[in-house]
Amino acid sequence: MTITHASFVTLPVADQDRALRFYTDVLGFEVTADLDLPQGRWLQVAPGGAQTVFTLSGPGMGGFEPGTARGIMLVTTDVDADCARLAEAGVSVQGPDDLPWGRMASFRDPDGNGLMLLTEAHG
Repeated sequence: MTITHASFVTLPVADQDRALRFYTDVLGFEVTADLDLPQGRWLQVAPGGAQTVFTLSGPGMGGFEPGTARGIMLVTTDVDADCARLAEAGVSVQGPDDLPWGRMASFRDPDGNGLMLLTEAHG
């Protein structure tokens, strides 16, 4: 096998503009693609410099159900600061909690997709 990375992760959303505001304004992601295609809008965002992007899949793009994505792990250098920023933006956050692999918290995007923040343990 010669797989090098995942290209994109699909996040099903009901309203692409609302999701775009959340992922750019709250999480600080950048838009990597925003195209009008015959089957709908192809909208992708990612943290700066990331190899894997997130496709904000709206109605008509693949038949995905909004809010069904789970277990998306986002690595951060400061989970506590990021949790505070999320809370200031009105996002409900569970954690952070200390775990053997690091300090972790969880939250949901406006559509209910489940995301986690992790500051990895060193050593």
